[in-house]
Amino acid sequence: MTRWLDRRSVPLLLGLLAGLLAVAAGLLAGGDAAERAGLAARWTARAGLPLFLAAFLASTLVRRWPGPATRAVLRRRRQWGLGFALAHTIHLVALGINIIVYAPGRTWQSLIGGGLAYTILYLMALTSTDGWQRRLGKWWRRLHRFGIYYIWFIFTASYAGRAFGDDPDKRIVGIAFGSIMIAALALRLWPQRSSTNRR
Repeated sequence: MTRWLDRRSVPLLLGLLAGLLAVAAGLLAGGDAAERAGLAARWTARAGLPLFLAAFLASTLVRRWPGPATRAVLRRRRQWGLGFALAHTIHLVALGINIIVYAPGRTWQSLIGGGLAYTILYLMALTSTDGWQRRLGKWWRRLHRFGIYYIWFIFTASYAGRAFGDDPDKRIVGIAFGSIMIAALALRLWPQRSSTNRR
């Protein structure tokens, strides 16, 4: 398992596979073209979430549960982020088709918020190299820290909107995934006990 997690290609392949499988599932499950497009857009967003959480929690997992598997995830954190970017690019295509062809009329707030999230995501992906880290210096860390929290916020706000909506099915999804996002943030921010306290 650890050797598998430590391969550079694994997160990228998982991102591609997750996105394509979500599209295929949406196309098979929908009753008509509009429903299929909507399901593909929704399910591709959820498919990339585990890869985002792997990048979001990589250092936290090592601090709290140090071991070969968590260290492997941390070593490949950039690849997990790139895998998420790949999966979410598939989501962007599916979402674009759904909005343009079947469900126009999105609010300007959602378009600006989502558009900024994608801009930051691609800036993070393009600068995910040692060379760019050296060139940007302290700004590299600021970009990636702000970016990962902003993407967390967009995910959480989206699920919160569903959790407090009128549709019972969407409400269940919003509560479930919103709870996962809040738990992930709490785990990341929860103060680590000192070695003295642990003893």
